[in-house]
Amino acid sequence: MNEKTPRWINTPPGEPILGGVNWGGLKTLYIKEVRRFFKVQMQTVWAPAITTLLYLVIFTVALGRGGREVMGVDFATFLAPGLIVMGMIQNAFANASFSLLVGKIQGTIVDYLMPPLSIGELIAAMVGASVTRAFLVGFAVWLVMWLAPGVSVHAAHPFVALWFGLMGSLLLSLFGLMTSIWAEKFDHAAAVTNFVVAPLALLSGTFYSVEALSPTFQALSHANPFFYVISGFRYGFLGVADSPVMAGALGLLALNLVLFAGVWALLKSGWKIKN
Repeated sequence: MNEKTPRWINTPPGEPILGGVNWGGLKTLYIKEVRRFFKVQMQTVWAPAITTLLYLVIFTVALGRGGREVMGVDFATFLAPGLIVMGMIQNAFANASFSLLVGKIQGTIVDYLMPPLSIGELIAAMVGASVTRAFLVGFAVWLVMWLAPGVSVHAAHPFVALWFGLMGSLLLSLFGLMTSIWAEKFDHAAAVTNFVVAPLALLSGTFYSVEALSPTFQALSHANPFFYVISGFRYGFLGVADSPVMAGALGLLALNLVLFAGVWALLKSGWKIKN
């Protein structure tokens, strides 16, 4: 081969030809994924905000009468941060679990596999879009709660709140992407939502302080990663938490790295994606 022979002729199958990061392809896939959910923003962004506000109203009316306080703050104010981040993580999972699954069902999975994108770039684009949706939902929920009377959503430690919001969104985005790889139909993804994500979110201390639970249930709560997301995010708003904040921050980072490695390995193997 002479020196003018194109590089792709000498490259073995499966080895990348482009060096460095394909920023153009990464940006294109990210924008595609964002536009997919943003076209129906009333359903994907604003509807979760209204649903979460209804949670606030119902639980405040049912449990917050008589000036009830939890961890030294008004019950509605205690409830608000947990509801904000719960809406964020649930929508991060919903977006990521839909990404590859719809491609497999509709036969358009080749649109993800054929472009010159590395596995890391593919993950970054899809997870980035899911985190974007999570933060848009979080802002929408914060906005409607800010407008609600009797609720304070002022952040005492905004950077702490951002960190735990990001870690929680990444956690559920990566888990959603893993679910999208495994699932073969929408029922599979719905089963994970109903039997894994929803129970863990509802039993994470969103509506109560785990300090009020028996030792057995406290231990079970501390084994739930969602608990550290809720507690850390609440600390960012209220300055109080029922979990070690620094341990939760580092533990969630480590768990996200493990999930990233798992998703990367699954995509590299082509399991349930390539025939």
